[in-house]
Amino acid sequence: MHDQAIARGMDRRDFVFALLAGCAAVGTGLGLSGCAKPSSAESITLPPLPYKEDALEPYISKTTVEFHYGKHHRGYVDNTNGLIKGTKFANLPLQGIVKQTAGLPEDTAIFNNAAQAWNHDFYWKSLRPGASPPEGQLKQMIEASFGDYENFKKEFLAAAVGQFGSGWAWLVLEGGKLAVTKTGNAEDPLIHNQTPLLTVDVWEHAYYLDYQNRRADYVNAVLDHLLNWEFAASNLPKA
Repeated sequence: MHDQAIARGMDRRDFVFALLAGCAAVGTGLGLSGCAKPSSAESITLPPLPYKEDALEPYISKTTVEFHYGKHHRGYVDNTNGLIKGTKFANLPLQGIVKQTAGLPEDTAIFNNAAQAWNHDFYWKSLRPGASPPEGQLKQMIEASFGDYENFKKEFLAAAVGQFGSGWAWLVLEGGKLAVTKTGNAEDPLIHNQTPLLTVDVWEHAYYLDYQNRRADYVNAVLDHLLNWEFAASNLPKA
């Protein structure tokens, strides 16, 4: 229900109907966008999960993944396609849409949905079952930037828990060093000229079914068991 933060121009009755229908985020002028059938001419697609829906258990349940991926993530993708149809953004890749709509009041709904679609795809890739600590170049960079891995975890947890309301915690590359940052709602490092390496979603729909209001427990479980350091390493700029 917390996705109403990205809804623009929607009256109370339509929002209640959307909740009852189990629809995800809503964009301006689209009505119950999560309920509509996607256009046959979609330019943005919902990427498949990189693992089975139960692969992250016991830390993130199959039920949470089903709702998070199947409703919320899909809703952002469907909304983005509806919002960009017939506009100058229609043939752009998702990342290009995010960068070109950031900070433009007239394109807020497009940015919110496109950025959330991109953020969620990045989030699923940031996780993997049976994860192990970073190695090689990434381990050296963590030690140079944070002192050691435990200090990185403490800083990341503080950012994730300290993000007021909905948002994201990120490990990014900036100025040749690693840094932990946080963003609110749909905002992401792309619009701040940072290179994202990993992210953890701290919107309530990411953890509430499993952890209720215990955001710190959810983030610690991800930090200890699910971070995909191979994916993080793949995001480092190639020399």
